[in-house]
Amino acid sequence: MTNEKQNIVVAGANGTTGRIIINLLKESENYRPIAMVRKQEQKDHFEKTNVSVVLGDLEKDVNHAVKNADKIIFAAGSKGKNVTGVDQEGAKRLIDAAKDAGARKFVMLSSMGADNPSVSEEMEDYLKAKQNADEYLKASGLNYTIVRPGSLTDEEGTGKIQLNKKIESFGKITRADVAKTLVEVLEDGVMQNQVFEILAGKTLIEKAITL
Repeated sequence: MTNEKQNIVVAGANGTTGRIIINLLKESENYRPIAMVRKQEQKDHFEKTNVSVVLGDLEKDVNHAVKNADKIIFAAGSKGKNVTGVDQEGAKRLIDAAKDAGARKFVMLSSMGADNPSVSEEMEDYLKAKQNADEYLKASGLNYTIVRPGSLTDEEGTGKIQLNKKIESFGKITRADVAKTLVEVLEDGVMQNQVFEILAGKTLIEKAITL
């Protein structure tokens, strides 16, 4: 372990899950969070808590946003308002920028069902966008980890999950446990170039990601 903290750019830092990720990174000995947000008032919020911020819009050029990034967590989402522009093309833009910047790892927050978008008629467009973004990342040449949680809840995290390449049942998981999983897989060599699904479970996150 080096003394130099790694810069982690978090896309979607102002979202509910994104804010939890930022707080976990702030507490970490290894990482320094850089919150990527779209609006000045969001920037002000993070700067007040001494978090580095970069303004970046996923629908535009984002090369500047990741130029100092060692690694990236993509936790952004349009909440269904613009799944193609943000969840799909925005992710692709950030992947391209990360590759140009020489980032060492790209951690993608995806979704259960992204491997088979037709499982949900209601969510099909969203899941297709996530699937396209995931496939683009896999083909990018970047080191990656793709995390596909079930339905997100706002309850307190348990620190425990169920993890598998494919979980045959749908279920729920807290945002806090998803955020912790995303941070834990930042480490070099951990779940390198892997795609897996997670739900609430009984295995400690730190253990689950090394099994």
